[in-house]
Amino acid sequence: MQAQPHHDGHAGHDKHAGHDPEMFRRRFWISLALTAPLVVTSHMVMGWFGYSLDFPAMAWVGPVLGTIVFAWGGWPFLQGGFREVRDRRPGMMLLISMAIGVAYVASLATSAGWFDMDFWWELAALVTIMLLGHWQEMKAVGQARGALAALAELIPDEAELIGDGGTITSVGTGELAVGDIVLVRPGGRVPADGEVVEGDAGVDESMITGESRPVARRAGDRVVAGTVATDSSLRVRVSAVGDDTALAGIQRLVADAQASSSRAQVLADRFAALLFYAATGAALLTFAVWAGLGDVDTAVTNTVTVLVIACPHALGLAIPLVIAISTAVSARAGILVKDRLALERMRTVDTVLFDKTGTLTKGAHVVTGIAATAGTTEDEVLALAGAVESDSEHPLARAITARATAKGPLPEATWFRARAGRGVEAGVGGVDYAVGGPALLRETGAGVPGELAAPIERWRSRGAAVLYLFRGPAVVGAFAVEDEVRPEARSAVGELKEMGVQVAMITGDARQVADGVARELGIDRVYADVLPEDKDAAVAELQGQGLAVAMVGDGVNDAPALARADVGLAIGAGTDVAIESAGVVLASNDPRGVTAVVRLSRAAYRKMVQNLAWAAGYNVVAIPLAAGVLAWAGIDLSPAVGAVLMSLSTIVVALNAQLLRRVRLERPVLAP
Repeated sequence: MQAQPHHDGHAGHDKHAGHDPEMFRRRFWISLALTAPLVVTSHMVMGWFGYSLDFPAMAWVGPVLGTIVFAWGGWPFLQGGFREVRDRRPGMMLLISMAIGVAYVASLATSAGWFDMDFWWELAALVTIMLLGHWQEMKAVGQARGALAALAELIPDEAELIGDGGTITSVGTGELAVGDIVLVRPGGRVPADGEVVEGDAGVDESMITGESRPVARRAGDRVVAGTVATDSSLRVRVSAVGDDTALAGIQRLVADAQASSSRAQVLADRFAALLFYAATGAALLTFAVWAGLGDVDTAVTNTVTVLVIACPHALGLAIPLVIAISTAVSARAGILVKDRLALERMRTVDTVLFDKTGTLTKGAHVVTGIAATAGTTEDEVLALAGAVESDSEHPLARAITARATAKGPLPEATWFRARAGRGVEAGVGGVDYAVGGPALLRETGAGVPGELAAPIERWRSRGAAVLYLFRGPAVVGAFAVEDEVRPEARSAVGELKEMGVQVAMITGDARQVADGVARELGIDRVYADVLPEDKDAAVAELQGQGLAVAMVGDGVNDAPALARADVGLAIGAGTDVAIESAGVVLASNDPRGVTAVVRLSRAAYRKMVQNLAWAAGYNVVAIPLAAGVLAWAGIDLSPAVGAVLMSLSTIVVALNAQLLRRVRLERPVLAP
């Protein structure tokens, strides 16, 4: 299954259709090598620097090398100009095509002795500099194209099919049919949607639901393709395969969300379209006026000068150079900009929607509370629970063991038994102990001692998982285990609010869990208990309110929302799917990177506007002068002077863009 490109009114106007950075890079370097001898042998350049060259066939250097640069180096622009004519959407590519086309014809006419204009080196310089600008722009172009393939990789290639008589055979996942029974071993992925027919296991469904804790699944419960059995094996009867699975549904959501994204034109294209009409009109008017005055040579010279000056050197670099520099600056700060428009859109974002698990939190559980009954200390119950859980691989067990071992050596457990979906049992110092959650509490019928009731109630109110330590049949201690909030998250939320950006959180976790994290971080708007399609719908709902939404997440379940959002930002340690669906990747796992992206976006936009204002202003002044409106006062521009002014305009734009390197995106180190 593949995402189909979105076709709208602008689809045919993409000036980079079929282009790639390698093509521009190769053409730039070869064109540059061919341009060098053209510049060196130019009589105009020799006059500027006071040297002279003369060798046999030097007169052919310009026509031969210039024609190669025009035909081969300029081909992408000529092709793009043709497309713009065909689609009746004139823009930058057509304007570039006209400029290099007129320069080529004028150069040929000069070589034939019809005019006295030295244009070959200017033609080659035009093509070479535009190739450089478009190469840099294409390096910044990065659309999320691998999300669907990354989703497909969550499905195992093979499944263990249980046949008649209990025989187990490895088969390709594509060979499974509804009604087949498959074996899912501990740590293995479920190959297809189905129903558990035998076994009890904790199933990691975080890539589908966003729930940070493994969910107990036993006979009669449904499981979803791509989820992982964490601690025990399951036998599953297949109920859906292929396109009917929940994961395939997420694939379709990602494809639809990507297809619905607007393919907005770069701001420079709109300026280029206006400049095309202005330059064309000015050139025609210039030729008509001077020809009408009986001076055809001046008419041709001024017309060529107008088109050369109007060639959008500065305009062509105004946007891509800013994007190239800003992406380089961001990369040094651990921010990878994949979508060339994502950075520009980030400045307009007024709502940032954070996924909770793995984004605002670490996605790893820690013990946040300990309570002990009378006659037992908190350190004692922690050490005993750590000993009991030491042989368990369950994420909550690892949290207790990690906290206990940090305090010191653990007592030795003499025997161990796991009770799937309930807890674990072990012998410590000749006494039987058990650690488990509410299911084990209900099964044993043990009551919660009065001195533990108050802390347990506090823990539950904020959504913490509560585990109990049993000595025989009696509860002697309790623990609160929660997904640890990232220490940087509070700072990130505060900075965004200071910038005037609304912060919201969305999660598949229970309402009380979400509200607890939101209270701790100061987030007012919370979406909880959501499924993948709810996350996608939540983004669409916010957009429907007229808000520009940035989505920040790290899981498969975030992929549709990341693709739907105006800007998708993936935490770098997240899944490949989340990273491929996003326009920006925060490789450092630090949510404060979101504020850095906003700062960079706003700074980059200012540079874009400044560059475009300069490029447009330069043409407003230079085109009339090139047309000869002040010729009566002795002020005139030759094609050579026009080329110099055009180059100076480009230098101004390039230097202004370089000032972006002064933007500081590094985050301060948090106090321990």
